[in-house]
Amino acid sequence: MKVLVLGAGVIGVTTSYYLAKADCEVTVLDRQPGPGLETSFSNAGEISPGYASPWAGPGVPLKAVRWLMDKYGPLVVRPQWDPAMWRWMLQMLRNCTSARYAVNKSRMVGIAEYSRDCLRILRRDEGLAYDERGQGTLQLFRKQSQLDAIGGDVEVLKQYGVPYEILDPAGCVKVEPGLARAHTSFVGGLRLPDDETGDCYMFTDGLAKIAAGLGVKTVYDTTIKSIDVTGGRVAQVTTDKGVFSADTYVVALGSFSPLLLRPLGIDIPVYPVKGYSLTVPIVDASAAPESTVMDESYKVAITRLGDRIRVGGTAEVGSYQVKLRPERRLPLDRSLGDLFPEGGDVNRAHFWSGLRPMTPDGPPVIGPTQLGNLMLNTGHGTLGWTMACGAGKVVADQIVGIKPDIPVEGLSHLRYAHA
Repeated sequence: MKVLVLGAGVIGVTTSYYLAKADCEVTVLDRQPGPGLETSFSNAGEISPGYASPWAGPGVPLKAVRWLMDKYGPLVVRPQWDPAMWRWMLQMLRNCTSARYAVNKSRMVGIAEYSRDCLRILRRDEGLAYDERGQGTLQLFRKQSQLDAIGGDVEVLKQYGVPYEILDPAGCVKVEPGLARAHTSFVGGLRLPDDETGDCYMFTDGLAKIAAGLGVKTVYDTTIKSIDVTGGRVAQVTTDKGVFSADTYVVALGSFSPLLLRPLGIDIPVYPVKGYSLTVPIVDASAAPESTVMDESYKVAITRLGDRIRVGGTAEVGSYQVKLRPERRLPLDRSLGDLFPEGGDVNRAHFWSGLRPMTPDGPPVIGPTQLGNLMLNTGHGTLGWTMACGAGKVVADQIVGIKPDIPVEGLSHLRYAHA
């Protein structure tokens, strides 16, 4: 079977790998000169199934108002004359209920946990190295009110059998010794010991090479213009380098997926939420994080990636542009300076931004469409790296007619037909 995958980020590359392992003839198209050069390039580095949660939840609207008024806050909204943006925001508000949060959380945890298992098998089988570490994630609380509010999250962790530890300040320092030099106080933390970290770009680039060895052909520097439909099926994809045809097509274009799908009558509520990161060279390993520390106050993740510290966070709604805004670096600098002030050289930091493809309810959009040979694999939001292997395996299984290992009905775009 010939399959054409649109997109060579971590989602497209993992999909192509699993399709090749299933003996499909795979071609990948991407506008960049290589794999993983957009949203996958410099993300926070977390593989965190335990933190797979919707942004939309009870209490979020009130928190959002407070964040918008704080120059160090994690959220910025830049209003645009874009109906898709306003619809996405309204749909997100509708999902800020306890009932919807529970349903959406269950769908996200399922694919995230499965993906971590798939990643471990892939790593074992392929010997792929990507500055990976398996030392867990520590959610750090500066305020007692934050620690007191984790009861609901702990109940969810218990429900899904996710191992966790509630730590006092001394316990936090024990697992993350660099916090002993912090310039701020903290009251405790919630640690998920099974979470992992790693460089998403290194993984994507390495896996693309492995996929090429399995016969995957990737055509870079190629702009996709349209998906052309005839008789209720995709007939071809038109690009600036000509047309490409296959038996089955997979859209894995992140935030840009809806722009190609709308002309086909497939309207998925995926919208870009821009995130920022700093990559800082380590100057004192003993003062740097061991794994990932999530600063709950600023919603910033600080991750050890080899000889670098990756600091990722903030959410900016309202643009498809990756323009760097210096003021959005403030929360990243402040969080790193508070918690690991002596770990890295911020004067040599690399400042970056990327577009996270967010759905208003949280779960990604995975699976078939009303067009018989068109599949979707997009909308993973901040969890693309966490969900990539599982999502790629699910889509590959569906294409070759194998029942996926996990329930996937709630991940289809058809769930929005009844929203």
